[in-house]
Amino acid sequence: MTATAADHWDICLSTLRDTDRDRYLACLLSPAAKRGPLAALYAFNAEIARVRDVVQQPLAGEIRLQWWRDLLEGQEQGESAANPVAAALLETIVTYQLPRRTLIDMIDGRIFDLYDDPLPDRNALEGYAGETASALIQLAGLVLDAPSAMKASDIAGHAGVAQAIAGLLLLMPSHRRRGQVYVPLDILSATGLDRDRFLSGEADEQAGHATAALAGLGLDHLARARKAGTIPPAILAAFLPASLAEPVLRRAASLGSRFFDAPLQPPQWRRQMRMVRTLALKRL
Repeated sequence: MTATAADHWDICLSTLRDTDRDRYLACLLSPAAKRGPLAALYAFNAEIARVRDVVQQPLAGEIRLQWWRDLLEGQEQGESAANPVAAALLETIVTYQLPRRTLIDMIDGRIFDLYDDPLPDRNALEGYAGETASALIQLAGLVLDAPSAMKASDIAGHAGVAQAIAGLLLLMPSHRRRGQVYVPLDILSATGLDRDRFLSGEADEQAGHATAALAGLGLDHLARARKAGTIPPAILAAFLPASLAEPVLRRAASLGSRFFDAPLQPPQWRRQMRMVRTLALKRL
């Protein structure tokens, strides 16, 4: 590890304090030697996940995502020195032999965020979650211990879907205000809704049924992650952010029509304690 790599990784860790507090805390609970590389992955994820929030037009967002894609394909290597997150990501890829295709697929998955098109069905939602949240868990596992990560791919897949759904539920009020719908159309249809009625806010009882069904899907994937096997201790830290999904999913499933008026997110200290508990119990 060079001094430059260490500096870049430290900058990513500092950046996470503002962009993704939960994953910042997860890094601090990870083995010291792996905190910087994990922070590089998480900082990259934060960058591509927030593109919709920092642009006004989808085309501008696509240009930002294309820059990251070009970087990973080797077309923007010279510019990476000016971006510590990019430099840290490239260093992490080389050091831990991470698959660039998986990272590029993460970028491509985020194109959906730039537009207001609905997800057609549960399979589409699971695919989106697989390319984003599940892939990030798998990559973090490869940094921690590649052989163990390969054995736990099914667990990471289901845990990532549960985590992604919890995240979408947390952001749903703001998504609805800007015209985005992440509840699949087949779930909306089953509760007597379509995209426009869900967004209108005029059918919150039915919308509550839809959000409860979405939360139920997340809980189902969490149960499947637990049934898929035991997480190898060497990569348990990769699952710490996903361990925060269950309280959100259970509360969302219970709120019904009050979903849009009640907070879902536990306080920070509870989330931190849950990650510590996950390490102690060695399970999600």
